[in-house]
Amino acid sequence: MSPAQWRTWWVKRRWYERNSRLRRRWRLRRHAARGGFYIREPVEGELLEALDSGRLEIGRDTLLEPGCWLTLGPQARIRIGDGCFLNRETMLAAVELIEIGDHVMFANHCFVGDSDHRYDDPSKPVTWQGFEPKGPVRIGDNCWLGVGCVVTGDVTIGERCVIGSNSVVTRDLPSGVIAAGAPAKVIREIEFRG
Repeated sequence: MSPAQWRTWWVKRRWYERNSRLRRRWRLRRHAARGGFYIREPVEGELLEALDSGRLEIGRDTLLEPGCWLTLGPQARIRIGDGCFLNRETMLAAVELIEIGDHVMFANHCFVGDSDHRYDDPSKPVTWQGFEPKGPVRIGDNCWLGVGCVVTGDVTIGERCVIGSNSVVTRDLPSGVIAAGAPAKVIREIEFRG
C-alpha cells in the first residue's frame, strides 16, 4: 500500500470509529432515558445488543458505574430490578438467567455467573471448550454484596442478605442473613428493628 493509500485508509478508519462510538453512546443513552436507569460510561459487553433484543431488562433508578461488564449468551436473559447499584468493575455473565431483585447493591469487582468453563477435553485449551450452564442465579431484594464477591450458578440468595467481601457463594442462602467466606457460610441472622 502506498503512503497516500495508507493515509486514506487511516482517515476513513478513524472517521468510522469516531462515528460508531458516538452512535453507540447515543443509542445507550436513549435506552437509559426510556427505561429510567443510568449508565456511566464506559460499560462493556453486549449491553446494547441485549437491550435492543429485550434479553436485558434494567429497572428504574438503577445505576451502572464505569467498567461494568454484562455479557449474555444467545438465549440468556438478565433482569435487574429497580434502584440497584452496580459499582465499578462488576461483571454479570449469563448463559441462561440471572435475576437481581430491587435495591441490590454490588460493591467493586463483584462477579455473578450462571455457568462454568468446560474442561472435559484434555486435547483442547479450557478457553476453547465453551461454557456449561449450572442453573439460574437469583438475588433477592435489598441485598448487599461486598467487594470482590463471586456468585456461581444455580444459587438463590434470599431477601435482605449481606455478603462479606471476597466471599464465594456456591449454595443457596436464606433471607435475612450475613454470610461470608469461600465458600460462603451463614455467620448470623440479621435482627430487624421495628
